[in-house]
Amino acid sequence: MTILGIETSCDETAAAILRINENDKKIELLSNVIATSLALHAKTGGIIPEVAAREQLKFIIPVIEESFKVLKNPKEEIDAIAVTVGPGLIGSLLVGVETARTFSYIWKKPIIPVNHLFGHIYANFINENSIQFPAIALIVSGGHTDLVLMKNHHEIKWLGGTRDDAAGEAFDKTGRLLNLPYPAGPLIEKLASTATKDIYHFPRPIIGSDDFDFSFSGLKTAVLREVKKIKMPNDNDIKNISFSLQQAIFAVLIKKTFKAVRKYNAKSILLGGGVAANQTLREKFEQEIKNQNIGATLFVPAKNLCTDNAAMIAAAAFFNPDRADWRKISANPELYFD
Repeated sequence: MTILGIETSCDETAAAILRINENDKKIELLSNVIATSLALHAKTGGIIPEVAAREQLKFIIPVIEESFKVLKNPKEEIDAIAVTVGPGLIGSLLVGVETARTFSYIWKKPIIPVNHLFGHIYANFINENSIQFPAIALIVSGGHTDLVLMKNHHEIKWLGGTRDDAAGEAFDKTGRLLNLPYPAGPLIEKLASTATKDIYHFPRPIIGSDDFDFSFSGLKTAVLREVKKIKMPNDNDIKNISFSLQQAIFAVLIKKTFKAVRKYNAKSILLGGGVAANQTLREKFEQEIKNQNIGATLFVPAKNLCTDNAAMIAAAAFFNPDRADWRKISANPELYFD
């Protein structure tokens, strides 16, 4: 089975071709093309929805055409079209949805609507067929921090999520306080790698709560207080704040995730989302598995599959192939786990 994936939920415009062996369910990534308007948003310190959608209108067809280059006859070889229908920015989502509907109508191919959040989970299944259930998935990105229990591909239960700021949002808002370029996450990771001591020991919000929820707005406020005290942070201050911020965020993510792993006797831990590309986070999870001697295996996508991409959308569509009439597909920016 060959699937065309289309992803336009935020500022990336992406298309991918996945080929799946029906016998062993092994996914082969044939192409994964991404165009981004990040440079434009960096100038304004954040994503402007109208700018993102206008750029996606320019990129969408060239990106899809580029993804087709691995096929001799795309129209004949592609079996289905997968597209992100939400959550995301409404203008951006519409670009991808309307493009997918058009291809579905003209080519008479089935269309599979995909929840972007499930896409981040299924990025783990690309070129990987050893994941065992039950699994606990942690989606950690700029807009989401969620814990999910996967009993199998058809029984997926949301356990908890952020009550306010997501982990990635805390990174970006801290970046603004420190006058770092957007997006701040990768640079904070780099700066933190040059420090060794948790000088500020920022609060670990609701780390001991009985639920699986997260909250990072108070952490941002704690950083703000320290920045105001310092007034003019120098390079060393910024380095140490970055280190302490990571320590606080990662401590909460790890504590809540392993609490879920123990409660549900999970055999696999899946990370997904842009923050999952952070090497320190990956290493901390591996170390915690050893420390707790938990019989669970950690799976993390390749770094280029952690951020928004169409390959993960196509993968999610393969394992959840709920086909829909192209006439009834619509964008839903508020889509969640219900």
